[in-house]
Amino acid sequence: MSLKAQFGASLRKQDLEKFKKSPAWKDKKFHNLSPTFMGFSLGNLPEVLKDNFSKRKAKMPEKLLPIKKFDEAKFGKEDLKPKFIWYGHSVLLLQLAGKNILIDPMFGDDASPIAPIKTKRFSSGALDIIDTLPPIDAIIITHDHYDHLDLISIKKLIPRVKNWFVALGISRHLVKWGLDENLITELDWWDQVQLEGVDITYTPSRHFSGRGAFDRAQSLWGGFIFKTANHTIFHSGDGGYDTHFKSIGEQFGPFDLMFVECGQYYKHWAQIHMFPEQSVQAGIDAKASILVPIHWGGFGLAPHDWKEPIERFTKAAKEKDQPIFTPELGEIWTLEDELKVNPWWEKYG
Repeated sequence: MSLKAQFGASLRKQDLEKFKKSPAWKDKKFHNLSPTFMGFSLGNLPEVLKDNFSKRKAKMPEKLLPIKKFDEAKFGKEDLKPKFIWYGHSVLLLQLAGKNILIDPMFGDDASPIAPIKTKRFSSGALDIIDTLPPIDAIIITHDHYDHLDLISIKKLIPRVKNWFVALGISRHLVKWGLDENLITELDWWDQVQLEGVDITYTPSRHFSGRGAFDRAQSLWGGFIFKTANHTIFHSGDGGYDTHFKSIGEQFGPFDLMFVECGQYYKHWAQIHMFPEQSVQAGIDAKASILVPIHWGGFGLAPHDWKEPIERFTKAAKEKDQPIFTPELGEIWTLEDELKVNPWWEKYG
């Protein structure tokens, strides 16, 4: 894939016309609900570079993380019980009301395709998983960062999927990469769509967007709520801790299950990524019965040990008496299955 293609598409006139109708759009860019500092100052650059490059070995497991093979017989049971598979980082295959929903399908092996140094995946052969997946009823994309919106994965998925529900502003990238625009539904915060028995709501998060130097905050970012006749599930999306979790819990909760961002944090971007203890608190604020940590186990994008997020998360959850589930990569879990904290990560250094 060419470097130019990786950046996606420039804003179109039709994009700007839609953006102007969004309450989050002001002064030619999208804004968080709370004032948010989205980076670090030039004065901190030496420290940031030192922290990132002096700890590179700890950012990777000593051995590749295996991904369980897809079990079609188990996943395809028509029992209508919510089930999911986590493939590392934020990639989730969620089955609700008999519909298969694929979230942030980043199966590629490099989360920094435009950078001079690769950010390698902790697993090998993940891209081939796409060929083993069941029919996908819809793809969800929370925002346009490379670790969530992956060109090579999208190219493989385009011929397979007819419903794409994405953050406002992302359609221009997908169209450039070959997807029919008529298959795409863009969502602003609080917009709702239906997928045959599943109500889907796009929610705010505290983050940012952009694939290059000149398109920051030119598309939206957020999380998703999935509601069926019997269950409600919340996906936090990427973002820092803020009051929106409590607001979402009061308006839409309680939730049977919450996928919560946990990983790729750093002191200089504390407002746009949560520390693990905040991830647990976010789940409590949102009134989630069970938490599943995501945004870890796939790539080393921050200067912390690769398994530090899950270690801190499980410790904080235990202290707060918050039920959690820690699946292995590729493991199928049904909402009615027994909860367990399986410290599988300890085997990989």
